[in-house]
Amino acid sequence: MSKHDSSLSKDQFNLLKQFKKQISNPHTQVAPVTPVEKTPEQAQEDDLELFRKQMQGVQKITQGNIAKIEKMPKKKVDAQTLAKRAAAEGPMETDEAALSDTQAMLNPVGSQANLSYRIATLQHKVFEDLKAGNLRWFEAVDLHGCTVEEARQAVLQIIQMAKDENQNVIKIVHGKGPEAILKTYVNGWLRQHRDVLAFVSAPERQGGTGAVLVLLKRAEKNPKFKH
Repeated sequence: MSKHDSSLSKDQFNLLKQFKKQISNPHTQVAPVTPVEKTPEQAQEDDLELFRKQMQGVQKITQGNIAKIEKMPKKKVDAQTLAKRAAAEGPMETDEAALSDTQAMLNPVGSQANLSYRIATLQHKVFEDLKAGNLRWFEAVDLHGCTVEEARQAVLQIIQMAKDENQNVIKIVHGKGPEAILKTYVNGWLRQHRDVLAFVSAPERQGGTGAVLVLLKRAEKNPKFKH
């Protein structure tokens, strides 16, 4: 086999010659074949070719295959949970202002009625933002299944929780049963609480007439804030 007839590379041909020489004269020391060094450009081209081979058959991920990550909505606590928390941590220092039931009994509200209240000095734009649900609420409490007294304590507790965290918007889910009993009481209590600046029935996407969004005084404006 001549050099010109061979399909081998130059390096392979030289190596084959040396093997033949070693077989015919086994005592002859064969000099190692020094591999031809590649230029940086050749090395880069080889790497690129290897990458192309490895990526054969790989398809680009389409938008439809990408999982959508959605923010989990804030979870409402129920009045029983607040009661258990109070039992474990001790009674919360709530505002001791008495919330009379008289106003509720004299002013019952319908299950589908839209509740709305604001103090006279509240800015109109702030009240409109509250009505539209544009103000993010800090915490919510669900009063379903509560007695009137349990509901009263839960309302006081969630207001105190917001004050302790210097937050000023909460949500109270009172439901809208046929007689709207808790809704009527919540409407009466919130109108008496000195830290309540306004409240409105929530937008439909946040509970509609079965819940109220409540705007509270900021803690630094509250005379009881001691920090």
